[in-house]
Order: sequence, then C-alpha cells, then structure tokens
Amino acid sequence: MRLLKEIFRKDNLNLSGRAISREAVRGIIRQENRLLMVHSSKDGDYKFPGGGVDAGETCEEALVREIREECGARVTSICSEFGMVIEYDKPKEPGYDVFKMTSRYYICSIDPVLGDQSLDEYEEKLGFEPVWIDIDSAINANKTVIDTKKHDAPRWTQRELYVLELLKKELV
Repeated sequence: MRLLKEIFRKDNLNLSGRAISREAVRGIIRQENRLLMVHSSKDGDYKFPGGGVDAGETCEEALVREIREECGARVTSICSEFGMVIEYDKPKEPGYDVFKMTSRYYICSIDPVLGDQSLDEYEEKLGFEPVWIDIDSAINANKTVIDTKKHDAPRWTQRELYVLELLKKELV
C-alpha cells in the first residue's frame, strides 16, 4: 500500500528505539459527490469510519466491523487500497521510545440502507454520527476545528484533513 504521509506529533522522537504500534483501517465511501463520514457533534470535525484492527483480525475484517459499528453500514465490497498514513508520537506506555500508528485507507461500497450504530463509550461522548457530506464541507469543517481548537482538536483531525485534500485532488 502506498505511503500517503508521515506525521510526527513530537520533535526528537527515537524512531529506531523500542516502538509500540497500532494498526487501523478507514473506509472511503462515496455516493455521487458525497462521502460517508463520522461527524462529532462535540468537536465539529469529520473522520472516515474505521478504527483499530483487533488481534487475530485481518484488515478487511476490521474494516467491515468498524464501518458497521460506527455507521450501521454493511460493506458490500472493498474495491481498492487508497493508501496509508503513519503517525509517530511519544508513547503513553512506559518502556517504549515511540508510538507508531498506521492508518490504512480503503475505497469501499456499502448497502445504501444504514442500520443502528454500536459505539464505544468514548465515541458516544464525542457524539459520533454517520453523515453524507460533500468533500469541500468536510475539508472546511476540519480546517475550522484545527484553527479554532489548536491543540485541543482531536488527534485525528489533521490526518483526516490531509486525506480529504488528497482525495479531492485525485478522485473528485
């Protein structure tokens, strides 16, 4: 899968040191000129549906599960890989030098009828809701969140903004 971007959240990270890693998958779902995204009513940002790959799960299995949980959508096909973003940060866990988060983006198709969400507690607190939105509106909303909230913006907003802008250039 092609590398879209590397994001370094802190300076002077020891990338060759002991790393703790997390793998995540994200779905890019288009319907005409709109994307299915997850909107946070608390923060006002938009993210691609997806999340962490559980132990023993393939990326494809995790993608299907996460899109169902966050959007109530049934994936009918995983059409193609779009790319990945790797984020580096200081780890919260002791004994590690760097936290490495790899987000893999896939272009997907879904059944048009959305069912019920099955959100984690933190997702409920953030007011996650699936919405169909045009790409420019999502880009503008995420830019506004980053500009107004600065360091309090959700950690994923910068990553999702980058992918939205790249999608606009390449697919729209």
